[in-house]
Amino acid sequence: MVKLVWDHKYDESGNSIAPLQIALPFQTIETLNESTQQRQKSIELFLKGQTEWRNRLIWGDKKYVLPSLLPEFANSVDLIYIDPPFDTGANFSHIVEVPENQEDYASFTKLPSIIEQKAYRDTWGSGPTHTDSYLKWFYETIFFLEKLLKPTGSIYVHLDWHVGQYAKVVLDEIFGI
Repeated sequence: MVKLVWDHKYDESGNSIAPLQIALPFQTIETLNESTQQRQKSIELFLKGQTEWRNRLIWGDKKYVLPSLLPEFANSVDLIYIDPPFDTGANFSHIVEVPENQEDYASFTKLPSIIEQKAYRDTWGSGPTHTDSYLKWFYETIFFLEKLLKPTGSIYVHLDWHVGQYAKVVLDEIFGI
């Protein structure tokens, strides 16, 4: 089987280095359209150290979120769809025009927040190692997703020509051909 090699994939002895696995507790920030009865049930479950997984949106970096899902969801997910960055080199800042009145528009550059700078950038450095950085990131993501999937589960990866061929080799390495 073909394998890709990038900086820090293997240790000095040639053994694969597993991605860092830090599991952090989730924190509920906001609950929408929740009845008083449902809110009380959620509080009681929380006080017992339990949580209910229903209609949750998890916002965070995958290197912390995915390992945090493993204790409850390892080998239990039927379907995963991911739309990772395409390694385009874009940072996705843009100019927005906002009407000041009916005739005039003001322009400003919407600068990304600190979280958006990480979440929506598709830059991986420059030079010969930028693909290494991307592949390390992608490998770590797939490493944890494979642990979440049932043996009969499916994963769909949406990519284009920028890194699709490399991603296929990483997927084959983790899942088998």
